[in-house]
Amino acid sequence: MSVDLRGVGVTLAGRAVLQDVTARLTEGRVGIVGRNGSGKTTLARVIAGLVVPDAGDARTYGIDMAQDRRAALAAVGIIFQNPDHQIIFPTVIEEIAFGLTQQGLRQPQAEAGAQEMLARFGKAHWANAATHSLSQGQKQLLCLMSVLAMRPRVIVMDEPFSGLDIPTRLQLMRYLDGIAAQVVLVTHDPGQVRGFDRILWLDGGRLTADGTPAQVLPAFEAQMLDWGGMDDLAHLAP
Repeated sequence: MSVDLRGVGVTLAGRAVLQDVTARLTEGRVGIVGRNGSGKTTLARVIAGLVVPDAGDARTYGIDMAQDRRAALAAVGIIFQNPDHQIIFPTVIEEIAFGLTQQGLRQPQAEAGAQEMLARFGKAHWANAATHSLSQGQKQLLCLMSVLAMRPRVIVMDEPFSGLDIPTRLQLMRYLDGIAAQVVLVTHDPGQVRGFDRILWLDGGRLTADGTPAQVLPAFEAQMLDWGGMDDLAHLAP
């Protein structure tokens, strides 16, 4: 498993969102933490090949994700914070099958693969369900199944549990535990990544700390509590 970030920098609307981020991610479960605006989502999109760095480069298993989109589809899947921004088809079976057709499978083969994925998760009865009728937790599970059906090596998840209640979040975390692919989870909540192998802490677009949860999370939580005692809500952006 290897996601290689080498001096990654990204500037958006004249603002440096990421600056000189370097890390080689080989662990099965990697968390990226930071407060809102720290660059977490941008880094997730760089890893998935959705954002091209202005400086440095990002490779997954040696693939330049931004330049080789066909290879990127096979290597990395991404799950966004809001499943309604990701789901585009009216039925569950169509949604899962779509990614497989993008990989070159004919429709009957793609639908068979979608059925297999639903059966794997014990959700075969969802096949013809309307996607708009699903709960938020069910929609996130659908996004996960859609990505897994494409057999990516890496799954990038950007705040996938925001807005979900605790039981639904715990259920989805259990599904993640059984995934063989490398998982890179972006979150502001340290509790979601406490059992992970490695943590990257981003602040102001820079890598503040990189290590095990025990090495990184106590300092991160202490900093969040310290900032929580301040009044930075009063400051307007220039």
